[in-house]
Amino acid sequence: MAKHFHSELRNRPDLAVIAELVDPGHRVLDLGCGDGSFLKMLKHERGAKVLGMEIDQDLIAECIANGVPVVQSDLDAELDFAEDNSFDLVILSQTIQQMRRPDQLMRKIVRVGKLAAVSFINFGYFSCRMQLMLTGAMPRTKEIPYQWYNTPNIHLGTIKDFRRLCRHLGIKVIQEIPIGHSFPLLTRHWPNLFAVGCVFLLEKE
Repeated sequence: MAKHFHSELRNRPDLAVIAELVDPGHRVLDLGCGDGSFLKMLKHERGAKVLGMEIDQDLIAECIANGVPVVQSDLDAELDFAEDNSFDLVILSQTIQQMRRPDQLMRKIVRVGKLAAVSFINFGYFSCRMQLMLTGAMPRTKEIPYQWYNTPNIHLGTIKDFRRLCRHLGIKVIQEIPIGHSFPLLTRHWPNLFAVGCVFLLEKE
């Protein structure tokens, strides 16, 4: 894990996992980069050459203040600014569930990146299943704190769902890293049930 995470990233174990995938000199694109804190860390502590993509103007201003170059664009639009394989790693962290067409975005990221790191919240986590079964209402967890009517997450899926999507799109899964510290052995062997989230390392077949 990265040794000097900014305090605002300490509650994001998926970002710690992704940081370990970045080597010095890597060209890294973070889609939906927020205020650029994560890219700033990758730049200074992992020696990466970074670029962010963000739509919110206030967050773009914070990226600039953090010394992070950023492109203003909607993730549902084409990545026209990037040529094929122009980045060593494209990051999509806990964002895919907010996209209108996750399948189309997946095709784009494996086009512009030699590798892609995608993290997401696992709606198949046992706590979500139990809440839905016992209460009959949409689950709320630490990772999904919203009500059903105000959530930005419009495509809630499971680890199994994401594997199927990759197979459907012809995207190769190089590595699957489940996130969850409460039941490490169970998380490793049955991630769809015991992982709160997951990081997938992908490439185009």
